Amino acid sequence: MTTGKLEKPQLKPPRLVVFDVEGVLLPKRRYLPFEAARKLSFFRFAKVFWVGLLYEMGLTSLESALKRIFKMLEGFTLDDLFLLYQKVPLIFGVEEVFKRLKQAGCKTALISSGLPQPFVEALALRLNADYAYGLDLEIDNNRLTGKIGGVVIKSEGKAIALKEIQDAIGLTADDCAVVADDRNNLPMFSLCSLRIGYNPDFLLSAKSDAVTRGKLTEVLLPLNVETSTPPHSSISRDMAIRETIHMSGVLVPLIAIHFLTSFTAVFLIFIMTSLYIASEFARIVRVDFPLISLITRQAATKPELHEFVTAPIFFAAGIMLALLLFPEPISYASVAIFALGDGAATLFGRRLGRNAFPFNKGKRIEGTVFGFIFALLGAFLFLGDPLKALIGAAAGMLMEALPTPISDNLTIPLIAGLVLMIL
Repeated sequence: MTTGKLEKPQLKPPRLVVFDVEGVLLPKRRYLPFEAARKLSFFRFAKVFWVGLLYEMGLTSLESALKRIFKMLEGFTLDDLFLLYQKVPLIFGVEEVFKRLKQAGCKTALISSGLPQPFVEALALRLNADYAYGLDLEIDNNRLTGKIGGVVIKSEGKAIALKEIQDAIGLTADDCAVVADDRNNLPMFSLCSLRIGYNPDFLLSAKSDAVTRGKLTEVLLPLNVETSTPPHSSISRDMAIRETIHMSGVLVPLIAIHFLTSFTAVFLIFIMTSLYIASEFARIVRVDFPLISLITRQAATKPELHEFVTAPIFFAAGIMLALLLFPEPISYASVAIFALGDGAATLFGRRLGRNAFPFNKGKRIEGTVFGFIFALLGAFLFLGDPLKALIGAAAGMLMEALPTPISDNLTIPLIAGLVLMIL
C-alpha cells in the first residue's frame, strides 16, 4: 500500500574519486622538493623557494618550475629522496576517508605532478587506492640526473591520466569526482561531474561544486558517502581560538590611541611576527618556542599542524599595512573592519551558514551578513560617521566574499581603507 508521499531519491557515491596529492593528502607546504632542498646550500634552497613562489604567482608554468627544481636535486639518491618523503606526514583524516570510500564501493586514484611515480605507488598501497600516477625521474647509478618527465607534468597531464583510467574501466564524467586544491587540477574538472575544492585557491574556489576547509573527512558529505549533515552550530576548539585571536585585532587601534602611536604599534607587531616566523621554523623540526608554539598548535587547523602556518603572518601584515598607509582614524577603522568583520563572518558562517555564494563555494552568505554587521560597528567606533562606516564595512566584506589570489587578510583592510580615503 502506498501513501502517496514522494521520497527524495538516495544519491549514490561516485564510482571513481580522484585525489590530488600535495595539499590534499600531504601538507601543502611540505612538498617533496622543498623537503629535499633543506639538504642543499642556502643559495640553492632560496632558489627552490623562489621558483615555487613564481609558480604560485602564476608567473611560470608547472612543468618549467618542476624541471628547474628537480635540476637542483641532481646527485640525490632515490633512497635518500624516499627517506625524506617518508618524513612528510599525511593530513589528518586521510586514512579514514579512503577506508570509508572503499566500504562504499568507490574506486580511488592518486594523481600527482610533484611526486615520483614509485612514491605515489607506495602511498596508493598504504591507502589501498586503485590507481597511482606520478612524474618520471631519470636515474643513473641510483642517482638523480636532475631530469624529469611523464605526462603529469604537462599542462593537461592530469586530465590525460584521468582519461586513461576512465577509458580503461569504461567510466564517464557522471561516474567521477575529483578532490583538489589548486589550479593545476582544473583540466580534470571537465572530466568529473562532481568537483570538490579542499582548502582551494581562488580559481578552484570559484569553479568547485563544493568547498571544504576543515578536516578532510568533510569531503565525504558531498561525495554522498556520509549521509547525515553535521550540525551548523559545530565550531571546533581551534576555530574558536583562532577567530578569537583574529577579532582581538581590534584592540590594536584602541591601544595605539590610548597608549602608543601607530608607528610604535607597527614596530611591536613586526617584532612579534619575526618571533612567530622563527618559532614556526623551529616547530617544523620539532623544537618548541615557549608559549608561541603552544598557541599555534591550539589555533591551527588539522591540515596546518604539519606545515608552516602562514595565516598569522598575513594577519599581522594586514594590520601593519593599514596603520602605515592610511591616516588616523581611517587606519583604525580599516583594522576594525578587518578584525571584527572577517572573524565574525567565519564564526557565524560556520554556525549558521547554509547558503554558499555561487561565485565562492567556500563562503556562506549568512556569515558575510553577520560579518558586515560587526564590521559596521567597528568602523563606526572609530569614524563616528554612519555613512562612511557603512560604505567602508561594505567594501571590506565584499573582499571577504570574493575569491581572490591574494589573502583576504591583506585585501580586506587595504580595500576598506582605500575606499574610506576616497570618500
